[in-house]
Amino acid sequence: MSLPHALLTSIAEKPCSGYDLARRFDKSIGYFWHATHQQIYRELARMETQGWVISKEVEGGRAGKKLFDIQAAGREELKRWASENSIPMRWRDDMMVKLRADAAIGPLGLEEEFERRLQMHEQELQNYRNIEQRDFSNPQLSREAQLRYLILKAGITFEQSRVQWTKEALQVLRNTF
Repeated sequence: MSLPHALLTSIAEKPCSGYDLARRFDKSIGYFWHATHQQIYRELARMETQGWVISKEVEGGRAGKKLFDIQAAGREELKRWASENSIPMRWRDDMMVKLRADAAIGPLGLEEEFERRLQMHEQELQNYRNIEQRDFSNPQLSREAQLRYLILKAGITFEQSRVQWTKEALQVLRNTF
């Protein structure tokens, strides 16, 4: 996936300013596709040059504040991109290499880092559960809401498995043979 496609998706959901887009991005797509605010603004300018989005200055807002909206060419690009086959990203985590190193040369004292990571995964899982409770407690969800919930469920499942796996890793690391 590319950043422009993530931004097009977000703008298609709701036209917004670059600032508002960056804030929304941090709270939604940012959970699985990270970008800095600087990257977002740079891509918005490029996308406008390509005719994928259009901006207009917001009346009554701060000087230079622009509202971005998706154009027909942007919708077509999003459809083109979505129709392409994609390859799942390979998992990269340096802790897996550190565990291999621990197995190869002996105890490396990784327990503290695993404790820290366990807390991070438990916190992220709680964040997802809070979003679930806040946004998806209604049993009659629209198709759009069901799709968004499905994305959230993927995050919940990932964090649940990471919590479980990290606890298991800690047990093994603490077990002295």
